[in-house]
Amino acid sequence: MESLQNFSPLVDSSFKHFQLDVSQELKLLSELNFIRAPLAPVIDTQRTLAYDQLYLCWRLPVDSAPAWHYTVEFRRTEPRGAKLPRLWRRLEEVSGTSAVIERLEIDCMYVLRVKGFNKAGFGEYSEEIYLHTPPAPVLNFFLDARWGFHGDRLILSKDQRAVRSVPGVSLLQAAERALTSCHLTSDLLIGDMAVTQGRHYWACSVDPGSYLVKVGVGLEARLQEWFHVPQDVASPRYDPDSGHDSGAEDAAVDSPPPFSFLTVGMGKVLLPQGGPCTSGGGGSNATSPGAGLQQPASRDHSSQSSQQQQQPSQCLTAPLPSRLGVCLDFEKGRVSFYDATSLRPLWEGPVDCSAPVCPAFSFIGGGALQVQELVANRSAEQQQSRRVTIQSPVTN
Repeated sequence: MESLQNFSPLVDSSFKHFQLDVSQELKLLSELNFIRAPLAPVIDTQRTLAYDQLYLCWRLPVDSAPAWHYTVEFRRTEPRGAKLPRLWRRLEEVSGTSAVIERLEIDCMYVLRVKGFNKAGFGEYSEEIYLHTPPAPVLNFFLDARWGFHGDRLILSKDQRAVRSVPGVSLLQAAERALTSCHLTSDLLIGDMAVTQGRHYWACSVDPGSYLVKVGVGLEARLQEWFHVPQDVASPRYDPDSGHDSGAEDAAVDSPPPFSFLTVGMGKVLLPQGGPCTSGGGGSNATSPGAGLQQPASRDHSSQSSQQQQQPSQCLTAPLPSRLGVCLDFEKGRVSFYDATSLRPLWEGPVDCSAPVCPAFSFIGGGALQVQELVANRSAEQQQSRRVTIQSPVTN
């Protein structure tokens, strides 16, 4: 009994001399991959645009977790002083990295944002982007190759929305015989639709490397006359017996010009009368679509031409935007030109709307131009039909 009362364990009950090895467990925990929500998407401002519909395009950052689908939110902005902002409208479960938003109001500012979703939940919102809808309904037209068209100098795309100006065989032959100068020609191309009422808007992109391109509108009959199109060709948009004589009579001094063009060349835009949104007459813009070609001056007028060269120009230049917008108000007889990306006004002037008016483009020298395609057409091509494979039951 005495030995049991004096019994003491050989091992320390505090376990101070023991060490627990958890290195293997820590290694396993560090190698675990936890599911993360997608990062905030990045809006692709080069492809996002507002035209007949809003087209929003985005991408995920490189280090972001993949997203199963996206949610796009948009709302119209309210002017300052509004009591309550408009509620966000939502497009849910967008499978791709682009979305088309339709049925929007004209000439309004919209704000948009997008976020991704996966098993971990929704990620953060992207930065908000503001898009301004066009000031008028979009006019959908194609380039017409039947009027004022020179097949050896203008190459038209298959979809009739893009055109490229080249020297042509005749100019190459003339340049071979010339040593000091070369004659440039002006080629006209118009749209296959004419405006007879209302307000209409369209946009186009001009190649910055183009030598000289004119973008605008004009009376179809007068354009036909100036560019020496055969008169026996019947216009699909204009009746010769409607009382108009294709502009044969001389216009009055105060009457609006029969066409209005904005001149683009070498990556710049020529703004007539030195400022945007000029409300005066046509000025230097109310000249022939072929204006800008240098004609050889005679010796009798050498002093007069030298004085004209010494006079300061009344026109300013602005950088060429990625897209040019044109808005025609037929009832008011006004045409406005915009930076189609931001809808910043560039120039505004009068135009004669006493007869059908059509979009017109003029090329002097090399250049390229593309008419903006409708967002609705692009979205229809991108939609793919859902395919379901049905297998027959296996029989023994």
